[in-house]
Amino acid sequence: MFRPGTVPALPRHSLSSFGGYFPGVPPGPPRTARNGPVPRDPYRSVVAVWQAARMSDPAADRARYDRATAHLDAPVAIVDLEAFDANAADLTRRAGGKPIRVASKSVRCRALLERVLARDGFAGIMSFTLDESLWLARAGFEDVLLAYPSADRDGYAELAGDPKLAAAVTVMVDDPAQLDLIDAARRGGSERIRVCLELDTSLRMLGGRVRIGALRSPLREPAQLAELARAVARRPGFRLVGIMAYEGHVAGVGDSLAGRPLRSRVIRLMQSAARKELAARRAEVVRAVRAVAPELEFVNGGGTGSVQHTAAEDAVTEIAAGSGLFVPRLFDNYTSFRGRPAALFAQPVVRRPGVGIVTVLGGGYPASGAAGADRLPVPYLPQGLRYDPQEGPGEVQTPLIGSPADDLLIGDKVWFRHAKAGELCERFAELRLVEGDRVTATVPTYRGEGKTFL
Repeated sequence: MFRPGTVPALPRHSLSSFGGYFPGVPPGPPRTARNGPVPRDPYRSVVAVWQAARMSDPAADRARYDRATAHLDAPVAIVDLEAFDANAADLTRRAGGKPIRVASKSVRCRALLERVLARDGFAGIMSFTLDESLWLARAGFEDVLLAYPSADRDGYAELAGDPKLAAAVTVMVDDPAQLDLIDAARRGGSERIRVCLELDTSLRMLGGRVRIGALRSPLREPAQLAELARAVARRPGFRLVGIMAYEGHVAGVGDSLAGRPLRSRVIRLMQSAARKELAARRAEVVRAVRAVAPELEFVNGGGTGSVQHTAAEDAVTEIAAGSGLFVPRLFDNYTSFRGRPAALFAQPVVRRPGVGIVTVLGGGYPASGAAGADRLPVPYLPQGLRYDPQEGPGEVQTPLIGSPADDLLIGDKVWFRHAKAGELCERFAELRLVEGDRVTATVPTYRGEGKTFL
């Protein structure tokens, strides 16, 4: 089983289990195809390098992606493996030696979860539903932390009745009533359920009248978590193994907003105060819980935007991150790191309504969260396109405005970035994996495997 401080071996559902997508070849180069090395056209490669040298990086990327998918009709979704691997390397650098638990909701593709877990510095999965957790554990992932409480009675019955699943999956609780629900759902299953407690990380100011941070756990003070830890310890059939604290107001909020310097400054001041307050309180919580459960296995914290800050806390043993692998548009506005967009989708040009306007098919893929322009995908390549403010991205068609539209022909691809990471995979059954200017593998998303967990 993957445990904090260790680097996992490749799970038994090896990359080759996806029908030859990765035929026994370690992630990354050398470039391979299903039946061996991909043949190269030397002239084409030289021309590609020469052209890339003359173009800006986005233009070069667009040329690569267009060449790689020239044989594919849009809509199509890709992951640039060079960017994906570079982002993974940057996450491990920022983690400073502490293992990173991969947030599966930000990836939603088993092949890519396997790819990143095969790298040094990554260990374990942070899942988002109990059904998903059991599915991953049945597939061979041996350390799955469910990041949210569940009311899935059938899932709890399966977990309590299977020793392999019970050893692999850890569930989240922040209320004794959740323990009651689990016990009521056991249906005779007697396996000990691994439990993690969640700490509220929000910043409270003005005597608690102002709250900054997500409405998650009701457990905030060390005494509250220690009391629930004692409740777990007293209760047969449960074992307390971890603490989780996700500081979304730090990890998930950009601090360098284009054209908004004052707001950016306020966010940086807030996050600085939040980090200091949370570091002190988290250390106190860990001491209080360890006094009850000295065998505690892990203390999880962080998120893509706060990896290096959370890793610096002695009380934290592992970091959670996932969005930093794909780097969606919401992660463009950070001063502490710069990632490379790795996951993109393309829509085809189907109309040219007038000068400086094209229309692409579909594209209305808003992200979850409070509704706003920042939840919309953005036209990315070619650069310079924007939405018609009267229409925005539509369910079945999306007009795009800007001078690059005049260079686009019917059938050409426009590349978009989603606002969030894994939610892109709810729209596509497959991801085309791109290396250089070739698609070297096609892998199913969760949706492509018939799994839509939420």
